[in-house]
Amino acid sequence: MLAETICSAVSAAGLGFAALTAYRKRFLAATRIAAYSLIPVGLVMTGVVEWLTGIVFNPTVWVGFGLLGLAWLLLMTTRAVERRRMGEGKERAEVGSGRGKKAGGGREAVEPGASAPSLGAGGGRKPAAPQRSAAPEEDFSDIEAILKKHGI
Repeated sequence: MLAETICSAVSAAGLGFAALTAYRKRFLAATRIAAYSLIPVGLVMTGVVEWLTGIVFNPTVWVGFGLLGLAWLLLMTTRAVERRRMGEGKERAEVGSGRGKKAGGGREAVEPGASAPSLGAGGGRKPAAPQRSAAPEEDFSDIEAILKKHGI
């Protein structure tokens, strides 16, 4: 009964505020405020407020929410453990089958066509300096053509 009274008072105050907003010639905002202020009364009339207060003050419902939370926690924990184990299993299978590191070489994975490993120390070599083209004017010719086309 108290919840219904509070919802009715909130709706009445909202409708009053919407009327003041409409008086100031802000009709779009007034319509939006009126729509929001009618929601609490609509919830009371449909019985949603009574249903929610029955849920909130019932201890059996809270035990049920606790059990649902526990079930969710257990499911997420088992998923995390399963993912961790699957990752370890793949590494062990690769090493055991010879697809991982080679026994004699101990080299890291190399991209096909690459001359050195992409990760790691790189065997003490310095990375190659970026190559510059001989004629930088050619690189900007297409940009110059676009600028000339637009008259810039």
